[in-house]
Amino acid sequence: MTDVTDGVLHTLFRSEQGGHEQVVLCQDRASGLKAVIALHSTALGPALGGTRFYPYASDEEAVADALNLSRGMSYKNALAGLDHGGGKAVIIGDPEQIKTEELLLAYGRFVASLGGRYVTACDVGTYVADMDVVARACRWTTGRSPENGGAGDSSVLTAFGVFQGMRASAQHQWGDPSLHGRTVGVAGVGKVGRHLVDHLLQDGANVVITDVRDESVRAITDRHPQVAAVADSEALIRTEGLDVYAPCALGGALDDTTVPVLTASVVCGAANNQLAHPGVEKDLADRGILYAPDYVVNAGGVIQVADELHGFDFERCRAKAAKIFDTTFAIFARAKEDGIPPAAAADRIAEHRMAEARRT
Repeated sequence: MTDVTDGVLHTLFRSEQGGHEQVVLCQDRASGLKAVIALHSTALGPALGGTRFYPYASDEEAVADALNLSRGMSYKNALAGLDHGGGKAVIIGDPEQIKTEELLLAYGRFVASLGGRYVTACDVGTYVADMDVVARACRWTTGRSPENGGAGDSSVLTAFGVFQGMRASAQHQWGDPSLHGRTVGVAGVGKVGRHLVDHLLQDGANVVITDVRDESVRAITDRHPQVAAVADSEALIRTEGLDVYAPCALGGALDDTTVPVLTASVVCGAANNQLAHPGVEKDLADRGILYAPDYVVNAGGVIQVADELHGFDFERCRAKAAKIFDTTFAIFARAKEDGIPPAAAADRIAEHRMAEARRT
C-alpha cells in the first residue's frame, strides 16, 4: 500500500471511524502481501480478531473495513466477557489467486512484530490451515488445527452462539425460547450457516435458505430434504410467513431497501456489521422488528479462539457460548428500560466495561 491518501488519513485521525490505538499498513513485495492491521482498543487486554482475505476494490475500502471490523471486535469481546480488546486485519487480494505459504508467513511476521498486542485468527477467506502457516511465524495465532495445538474450526461455536441469541430473541418476542414451528430464513449457509441450520432443525423450526454458491445450497438440501431454498436474499426477506431472518454472509444486509420489505419480526444472524448505517436500527424498531446485535450473538467463535490461549477445552467454551442467551436477553431488557434500540443498549454495556477497565 504505497498510496495512502489524504482520504485514508482523514478516516484514521478525524472521522467518526477513527479513534483507534494503532493501525499498521503492511507490505511484503516478495510475496505480494498488502495488509492492514487495526487495533481499536487494548483496554481489556490484547486485541483479538480474525484476518479477512478479500479482493477489495481499493486500499481505502480495505482500511475502512479493518477499522469497522476492529471496532466491532472491541464491543464483541467486551460483551462476551473476554479479557481482550478489539483488533482485525485484512489482507488485500483474491485468496484464490494470490494466497501462498510465503505470503502467509510474511503476514505472520508482521503480526509478531506487534509483540502480542494483537492476536489473530480466521475470518472470511482464511481457514484453519492458513492459521497453521501463520503460526509458524507468529505465536500470537489462534484458530489453528488440533494437530498444531489449536481448537480447529470456530464456526461450530459461532453457530451455537447465534442459535442461543435466536432463542433469547424468541423468548423476548413471543414468550417462548423454542423455535419449534417458526420459519427461519438463513442467508448464507457456508461455514457458520450450515451449522445453524442443524440447530434450527433439531429445535423443530421450518428452515428456508439461500446462498450465492449453488453447491452450498445443494449440500444442505441433499442432507435435509425438508429445507426449502430460494433464489437469493431478495426473495428470502420477502418470504411469506417468515418469523426470523438470519443474515450469515457478508455485512450490510439490512439497509434502506431491505428493511421496508422484510417480512420477519426478528433479525438474528452471524454476519458482522449487518446494519448498513446507524439509521437502519431505528427503521427496524419503527417496524416492530427485533434486532439481535450481531456482535453479541456471533461471539461464540471468538470465545473459542480466546480459549486456545489457555489450553482449549470445548465444553468450557460451549458453556461460555451458552451464556449468549442471557447476555442477549439482558440487552433486550436494557433497551426496553432505556427506551432505545437493542444495538444502542449493547453499545452502552460494552462501553461501560471498557471505560471501567481504562479507569483501573
